[in-house]
Amino acid sequence: MLAALWVSKTGLSAQDTMLTTISNNLANVSTTGFKRDRPEFEDLLYQVKRQPGGQSTQDTQLPSGLQLGTGVRVVGTQKIFTEGTLQTTEQPLDMAVNGRGFFQILMPDGNLGYTRDGSFHLDADGQIVTSNGFPLEPGIVLPDDVQNLTIGEDGTVSISVFGDPGVQQIGNIQTADFINPAGLQSIGNNLFLETAASGAPQTGNPGENGLGTVLQNTLENSNVSVVEELVNMITTQRAYEMNSKVISTADQMLQYISQNL
Repeated sequence: MLAALWVSKTGLSAQDTMLTTISNNLANVSTTGFKRDRPEFEDLLYQVKRQPGGQSTQDTQLPSGLQLGTGVRVVGTQKIFTEGTLQTTEQPLDMAVNGRGFFQILMPDGNLGYTRDGSFHLDADGQIVTSNGFPLEPGIVLPDDVQNLTIGEDGTVSISVFGDPGVQQIGNIQTADFINPAGLQSIGNNLFLETAASGAPQTGNPGENGLGTVLQNTLENSNVSVVEELVNMITTQRAYEMNSKVISTADQMLQYISQNL
């Protein structure tokens, strides 16, 4: 009975982590480019009372043995990098990667961050930056007299200026991809960092070598499914209640023993 208390305790802890993950997914259902998390569980060590396949007699073997589990634990959370729905906007600096790839962002410490959030802005110098003021990499600066901005599917950035009917190409947006995007480290602000698990970034022009194209006047919505998360929440709630019931039952059994023996 004491063992049941500890096993159920691990179940409560695991379901608490599951609920925390669900709440974070639901909180970011409207976050541009957000990728939902999925917790991963594994069972703990087993107490082997009778070894499967052990000799029960000289000529016979145990078909299954006796193995008692000790609970569950959370071993990790995985980012699910399925693509969110694309939403058309009227903002020329709104961009989305249609397919694989990330926008590259220059961080204040000089390192590169990676994001699927393409809601960009202009700073006081005309440079394309994120909502937090981090510049897009490679850097692109628009002149003061820009009239129209066009971003091609291959990342080509072209402008026209007042008084000049011609079109000028001022830069090219490059995207990056990873062999294992789930291995990226989330740091908030819709940004990811490269890790040993993600592998080195493979950069290139959008639309080449498996990289997705860049769509202007478009944003990628969160890939969180509200219905799926609500179903997961109900399942988690029931699992939590059942583990709580086991603790209550084990406690009643211990109380009975202490009062009657």
